[in-house]
Amino acid sequence: MGRIFLDHMGGTRLFSCANCDSNLTNRRELISTRFTGSTGRAYLFNKVVNLSYSDVQDRMMITGRHMVRDVFCKNCDTKLGWMYEFATEDNQRYKEGRIILERALIIESDGFEERGVDGNN
Repeated sequence: MGRIFLDHMGGTRLFSCANCDSNLTNRRELISTRFTGSTGRAYLFNKVVNLSYSDVQDRMMITGRHMVRDVFCKNCDTKLGWMYEFATEDNQRYKEGRIILERALIIESDGFEERGVDGNN
């Protein structure tokens, strides 16, 4: 296997894999904290990096039937949550292409202040 290249999204609040501390996403990408996963609370994000994906699976969830892929940390292969591929209910379509990360499997930490190209905010 070749070298693993990891992305970093930057931001003042970062979410990382609790197992290996690989950066996953930031607070700006957080859509909702009102989800539940197999370990308890879970968060819905718009964009997450440094993931690998399982094959598509058909799952019946509290909110209806969904086509999902489990997501894993690209660095350490820890299962972190899932990605919504397709929702059968119209009112659940906003989840499509979005990713759930389980709160117990990620850590939130301070990032860094972002500056413009000229060094100003």
